[in-house]
Amino acid sequence: MANLTRLSGRLADSAQHRLLRGAVTLHGRSTCSSSTKLHLFRRHHALASQAPPVAAGISSGVLRNHLCNHSAHTQPLKQQHKHHLRSFHSTAARHNLIEDPRYSAEKIASRAKYPVITAKDAARKKTMPTEAKMLVRDFIDDSLYHPHYGYFSKQAVIFSPETDFEFEKIKDNMEFLDIIAEKYKEIEDDMDIRDEVARQVWHTPTELFKPWYGYAIAKYIVTEYKLNDYPHKDLIIYEMGAGNGTLMVNILDYIQQFEPSVYERTRYRIIEISRKLAQRQGERQELREVTKRHSCVEVINKSIFEWDTLVPDHCFFVGMEVLDNFSHDLIRYDTVTEEPLQGMVSIDEEGDYTEIYTPVSDPLIQKYLAIRKQTGYRPPVLGKRFLRRLRNRLPFAPNMTGPEFIPTKLLLFLETLKNHFPKHRLLLSDFYTLPEAIKGTDAPVVQTRYSGTMVPCSTYMVMPGMFDIFFPTNFELLRDMYQQVCRPTLGMEKGVKVQTQKEFLERYGDLERTRTYSGENPMLMYYENNKMFLS
Repeated sequence: MANLTRLSGRLADSAQHRLLRGAVTLHGRSTCSSSTKLHLFRRHHALASQAPPVAAGISSGVLRNHLCNHSAHTQPLKQQHKHHLRSFHSTAARHNLIEDPRYSAEKIASRAKYPVITAKDAARKKTMPTEAKMLVRDFIDDSLYHPHYGYFSKQAVIFSPETDFEFEKIKDNMEFLDIIAEKYKEIEDDMDIRDEVARQVWHTPTELFKPWYGYAIAKYIVTEYKLNDYPHKDLIIYEMGAGNGTLMVNILDYIQQFEPSVYERTRYRIIEISRKLAQRQGERQELREVTKRHSCVEVINKSIFEWDTLVPDHCFFVGMEVLDNFSHDLIRYDTVTEEPLQGMVSIDEEGDYTEIYTPVSDPLIQKYLAIRKQTGYRPPVLGKRFLRRLRNRLPFAPNMTGPEFIPTKLLLFLETLKNHFPKHRLLLSDFYTLPEAIKGTDAPVVQTRYSGTMVPCSTYMVMPGMFDIFFPTNFELLRDMYQQVCRPTLGMEKGVKVQTQKEFLERYGDLERTRTYSGENPMLMYYENNKMFLS
């Protein structure tokens, strides 16, 4: 029996379980046994040392030893690679688990004295940082967005079929998968011939179900616009991270064809951090016939986190599968006091990574935790308090909880909307759960492509630029955080909705256009782990 065929582009588990035939690997996270998972990254060491804590201002209230094991079950480059997690959180001596002269007390003390740098600092140099410490969000930002070696600067390729699928001529879901598999293999084989680096190919529902998915988004926007602003105000749409520009083309085509009076008042602006993708979005217009080009489009090559212009107009702000690549911070909690501790990545002179923890001092993490507390949210890692207290009495019990990834860059995005787009209406779509994520609450999937196969990894501490790192979004918590930041005077605003993508498409999509002649509808069947946020 062939290996389980899996959709590329991060499809939902429920869809994956139906794909029981075919020999071509489609999914961005191909099935791979733990013994063959590849860790193509720099060395990370998992050990605890006898060294006392050396970071300034560290709590001395915890007397137990901490050990956090990450799986290290592969041997690339003829050696077993591990990760080094270090909690500078106790004045008690650490139990020596592995003798390693490279991690003596002096070595760890020198690491603690490394300067703290940000992703912006790292972006000023073409080489990867060494002898430095970075907050986890800056480390991930550097991995994904560095202008020279970042993943989105050189690796990502968006799968986009040259012609739209004629679903009424496709027998069923399985035949549709076979068609995708064939097209996907052609693209990857072509890249293997042309490229020396392993590029990742991924896609979105916008690309697979064009133009019908984009038409559903357009129908929602026009419906809301005509209910609230038409004809007194223009329809202004901002799209963040537009990829190939497919959604932009589909939305404007729909409005031009079905709502010509609205089209005359439409302006479409793309905010794109990637220079390469911004250029591609502009070329998308130039390749069309002159009569089909949209003159109302403006592409702004800029990060949303650097936006500094006030937009006083009523507008729609669209982000489709963008939140998942917003960098997160990493925290753990003292198992006794429940004090949060911020994670940092220490990079030594050899490029090895060590994860260390100190009491929270970063202003953005502090702000996020304060706002989240107002929503009444309690982290799952702090649940089962009674059992945790019992465990604390055991010898060598861990002094920290499991890891929790918090979307601090998402908070910055909400503050940008509040300060610079005060009259926005927000439309977001992204994953609320992901298979094969690394360990931790709201932890990401980390994957790379190797020899035509997508391979999941077990840590985010990987060589910058070679791996996609993407997170699930807790949409219910996002809704509560959004109301605290962007709509504080309205309380629990009824206008803020969270619904599954399937529910959204059943209301606004033209489902007959994506139905196979067996009656199955791939647009509803796939991406079942996506939700929509509407305000």
